[in-house]
Amino acid sequence: CEGPDAMYVRLISSDGHEFVVKTERALTSGMIKAMLSGPGQFAENETNEVNFREIPSHVLSKICMYFMYKVRYTNSSTEIPEFP
Repeated sequence: CEGPDAMYVRLISSDGHEFVVKTERALTSGMIKAMLSGPGQFAENETNEVNFREIPSHVLSKICMYFMYKVRYTNSSTEIPEFP
């Protein structure tokens, strides 16, 4: 998970749970994209770890599920189901 070209990024919840997701999926979030792509101002773009001190694991889990949903159904020609 290290370096700017890493395939995965580690998202860490406020209660210490770690979610390892594909970088391309995490980049669907503008905030995470800015933190990982910024010009060296964030430590996250060196370690590919993002600590969410205010977001508990049950919420971060849903966010990760949304990343998969968003990547799956963006530009899809199939009917898009409601996000669970």
